[in-house]
Amino acid sequence: MNSEYCLEINNSNKTFPGVKALDNANFKLKKGSIHALVGENGAGKSTLIKILTGVYKPDSGEIIINDEKINLNSPNDAILKGISVVHQERNLIGRFSVGENLMLNNLPKNSLNLIDYNEVFKQSKKWLDILDLDISPETIVSDLTVAKMQLCEIAKALSMESKILLLDEPTSSISPQDANNLFKLLKKIVSEEGVSVVFVSHKLEEVFQICDYVTVLRDGKNACESEKIETLDRKQLVKLMIGREEQVVKSKKLFENNKNKILELENINTYLGHKSINLSLYKGEILGLYGLVGAGRTELAKSIVGIEKIISGNLKLNSKSIKIHSAKEALEKYKIGYISEDRKKEGLILMHNVLDNTGITVWSQLKRFFNFLNDSTIGKKVTPYIQKLEVKTPSNYQLVSNLSGGNQQKISVAKWLAAGTDILFIDEPTVGIDVKTKGYLHELIIDLSKSGTSIVLISSDMPEMISLADRIIVMKNFIIKGEKNNDHNYQSMSSSIMEFIHD
Repeated sequence: MNSEYCLEINNSNKTFPGVKALDNANFKLKKGSIHALVGENGAGKSTLIKILTGVYKPDSGEIIINDEKINLNSPNDAILKGISVVHQERNLIGRFSVGENLMLNNLPKNSLNLIDYNEVFKQSKKWLDILDLDISPETIVSDLTVAKMQLCEIAKALSMESKILLLDEPTSSISPQDANNLFKLLKKIVSEEGVSVVFVSHKLEEVFQICDYVTVLRDGKNACESEKIETLDRKQLVKLMIGREEQVVKSKKLFENNKNKILELENINTYLGHKSINLSLYKGEILGLYGLVGAGRTELAKSIVGIEKIISGNLKLNSKSIKIHSAKEALEKYKIGYISEDRKKEGLILMHNVLDNTGITVWSQLKRFFNFLNDSTIGKKVTPYIQKLEVKTPSNYQLVSNLSGGNQQKISVAKWLAAGTDILFIDEPTVGIDVKTKGYLHELIIDLSKSGTSIVLISSDMPEMISLADRIIVMKNFIIKGEKNNDHNYQSMSSSIMEFIHD
């Protein structure tokens, strides 16, 4: 055993029905380091994290913390051993205050055995101050931004005296500026609080920016273990992850505007707060909606497809005014689809299987040709998309809840590809997606547009936006700040976009 490590996982194995998730996997975390854990979707990262947090028990192998061999039989065991995790999905109670959330595991009581709120706020403020967070402990969590919720989760981990912090896709739903603030905070707690960090991310540029070491999993095995990040470049790291070099997606050819408007918004005002939105979408165009978190892009898409309400204005499809009352009507009557940003809450039925989830958008379509539907009929329609996206599942009857987060996202994309829409809203298509699938999805989006599908692309990834979009509309505070035809010159386009945002 080596005392320079605060955490070791040795020869860990974990098998699920039809899938060997971990195959003699190793992971060693040095004290006072930030260590990246990377790999494709289904490589075993989520399983390893769940073993570390006591959610899963390994079939074999050992876990060592500070030279002590231990068993983690529950998440509480992990907390008692100083291990905390900040998941991609927030784990705070929205209607509780920040202080209540931070002290939830150890709420101070007064002499009457009632919660002592003065002490709750006093103790929680200490941890907020350590992180230099300008947040009142009395603030209700639901009133915070996503980025501040995340920082509160880190403060909560520190309040439990955790010395090992696991961060799962920590920047997936925050702005670049918030990400940089997070990185400063991580460096602070590593140097000043003696915390060691496991950093799980598909954003390789962030791995190189913030991490000291990297471990790569591929098909449940170590492709590399505790490698110093400075000894690798992006090309080498990608090859370790996917077993070959990364294929660079070429930018789409400049869009030749065919003047065929398929969708128009005229002076649209929404229940959620959009004012006088005017935009047009052309046949076969990829229209980008760019903006910082909270700009109102997702909310606009939901209003168009009938999930939220349009208060006034004119929505036109092929020059005819229409009103859409639900996402079901958008799909079945107008052939408009929406790939949700929040796959788990809005895009999937977690306790149903892969076939049910992928086939849900084509049931009505297939019923026109068949008096009844069976799995074989649905499978013929959707299986090609499941295979193209390389969803890692033992069968189409596997529950979606048992798939990794990345493979769940692939299912939510596959179901809309199978639907064959004329217009497709794609909201943050590659968040949490591995580098190989990201490249494939980019190619797929371009191919869809070439075949005549009109796409509204919502992305906070500027390189992705500039690579794919034909035209980019910039939003801020629920209004349109500017519009620019995309010449795919990253330097000039990114400069113009940021000028619109900060105008």
